[in-house]
Amino acid sequence: MSTVSPLPATMRAIVCHGPKDYRLEEIPVPVPGPGEVLARIHFAGICASDLKCYLGAPMFWGTNDKPGGYCQPPITAGHEFIAEVVRLGDGSAEKYGLAVGDHVISEQIVPCEQCRFCKNGQHWMCDINDVYGFRQNTPGAWADYMLFPAKALNYKVPKSLRLDHAAFIEPLACSIHAVDQGNIQPDDTVVIAGCGPLGLGMVAAAKLKGPKRIIAIDLHETRLASALRSGADLALNPRTVDVIAKVKELTEGYGCDVYIEATGSPAGVGQGLEMIRKLGTFVEFSVLVEPVSVDWTIIGDRKELTIRGAHLSPYCYPRAIKMLEDSLLPMDEIITHRLALADYQHGIELVRTATGSTKVVFDMSL
Repeated sequence: MSTVSPLPATMRAIVCHGPKDYRLEEIPVPVPGPGEVLARIHFAGICASDLKCYLGAPMFWGTNDKPGGYCQPPITAGHEFIAEVVRLGDGSAEKYGLAVGDHVISEQIVPCEQCRFCKNGQHWMCDINDVYGFRQNTPGAWADYMLFPAKALNYKVPKSLRLDHAAFIEPLACSIHAVDQGNIQPDDTVVIAGCGPLGLGMVAAAKLKGPKRIIAIDLHETRLASALRSGADLALNPRTVDVIAKVKELTEGYGCDVYIEATGSPAGVGQGLEMIRKLGTFVEFSVLVEPVSVDWTIIGDRKELTIRGAHLSPYCYPRAIKMLEDSLLPMDEIITHRLALADYQHGIELVRTATGSTKVVFDMSL
């Protein structure tokens, strides 16, 4: 007769108390109620949005004019992860098809199921917007254990997929959604600006659309090399090349058909508006620390652009899992750092500087 191993009473967690005030604490291990799942975290990633929350971006913390941002401290941070089921609340095994010992991931947003968007099947735009690691209802993955609420969207992950690679499912799913928003056609020249982890995922996802040409842009040569191995046809560094002139040269002076902005920098927005052709599609993905000022006449009178946003990763998790199973990304070079949870300050700094790092993850076994 099989037995379930007892759980500890407390666990390690990185708790956000405010901008630049994240603390390693010992907190109670959650107990799953009806419909809930308790999972043990194996790997958890640091996202650019985690960094911007840490740095105090107004989106998360508000401003003097508009106080009260999105983050609700104190809250355990983190929304990129791979975990293992350790306890199932009443009804959750039947609801999700999960068993103790399964590898599992939960979509980063837990929908309220009551707002206009949830009722229309647009759960990723939920008015409540309970994303793991930021909201009181959804404590995150920078901890030994994590509770998936009864309304969570959970997915079983094949055990054939390496656990550290599986921690990339969430960012890759976001990349897939951004690429979908570009409506890429076979004759298109696609520019992906920013080759961090999400940009590299976008390159691989765009490759599956079969465009004429994919051009990757980044300031770091190592990331550009990874972009080429992820499916880019050309990699350009603005430090050494006039990227706007080069893209226009390659497109008979017209400019790219699709521009996906994943730099996180205001300069990436202005660059794209100049680089893109008339009637092109501009996809804005980045979480920007500050408002961006651009000449909006480019969008309207000069070029009549289609502007699309990209938020989270609706209906993309199964596709992300399949892409990783098929080894469509050079994951061993994308995951550059595996750190102990106690080294969270070092991990945040690695993401901030982007010097020698691409994807930084916490290995909970360390």
